[in-house]
Amino acid sequence: MALKRVTMQEIADACGLSRNTVSKVFNGRGTVQEATRNLVITTARRLGYYTFAAEGTTDGKGGGNIALLTQHKLLSHNFGSVFLTSFTDQISRLGYTMQMYEVSPEELMQRRPPSFLDLETTAGFLGIELFDRDYIGMVCSLGIPTVFVDAFPHANKTLIQCDYVSMENITSETAIVEHAIACGAKRLGFVGDINHCNSFHERWLGFCAALAEADMAPDPKLCILEKDSDLYGKTSWLLEQLEAMPTLPDTFVCANDFLAIRLMTALKTRGLSIPGDVMVLGFGGSVDSTIVEPALTTARIPSTEIGRLAGSILARRIQEPELPFCWTYVKTTPIWGDSTRRLPR
Repeated sequence: MALKRVTMQEIADACGLSRNTVSKVFNGRGTVQEATRNLVITTARRLGYYTFAAEGTTDGKGGGNIALLTQHKLLSHNFGSVFLTSFTDQISRLGYTMQMYEVSPEELMQRRPPSFLDLETTAGFLGIELFDRDYIGMVCSLGIPTVFVDAFPHANKTLIQCDYVSMENITSETAIVEHAIACGAKRLGFVGDINHCNSFHERWLGFCAALAEADMAPDPKLCILEKDSDLYGKTSWLLEQLEAMPTLPDTFVCANDFLAIRLMTALKTRGLSIPGDVMVLGFGGSVDSTIVEPALTTARIPSTEIGRLAGSILARRIQEPELPFCWTYVKTTPIWGDSTRRLPR
């Protein structure tokens, strides 16, 4: 006889337990008393529910599926590809498998999980390149262990109900901007959508902090702060933004290396030298930042270590769901390239 579709909530109601307790039994998350576990499994069988996890162990050694939620293909940029390799390796060592789900615009607008995602067999969520506040809130409300890597702007001031991992942005951004000022920068502009994600916003805060330390203030007329889109990758569009400025900055501080390298192409197209006419700073420490000419002053993100850390944090959350949520920042490192001038003697 075919087994009927029974949800964990129906099993929880029949047992007089919470859905979270039933989920622990089937997904091996946390500790459940043996009598409670037996009650859940017996009730599940009576109702016609079956899952391999029910017959497995709850010894805390891992097992289950991790659902990676994203809006973008992670292999398209340096941090995402390196992070993903490291994260996948870490969770596989701990006994988990992973499936990636690209959240569609409709799913994002309707605040619903991806169509083919089975919540009943999902042990945990990883969110990356997913910056919508309401969607993140929906994911956290599902009661499944969740780790987000970066998030929406001002996420660090929001009580989101999940673990959070990010590269440190403000300190390194402040350091490389102060370095540019020490090299003679007097008119500085920022490039990037400061409301695209929390990391971009924090890099803007580091930029502003360095200016304030030098008794300067950000000048919007020297900045390119348009909403994030594919236009930032088009030389013609960047040239239009440069032409619209009343005067060019002597230094551009870009929200990441991708933007910095595209801007360098536009500046060279205008016949400007880097760093002679204009200094350029990035953020990320991507491979491209070392091979572009001139090599980019940037801040290196330890993508491999962040991937391993996110995997470990999520695995621990699955095993111990009642732990307080943790917010973790991983140190970044300033890298002095030739896109900034030398410090004066």
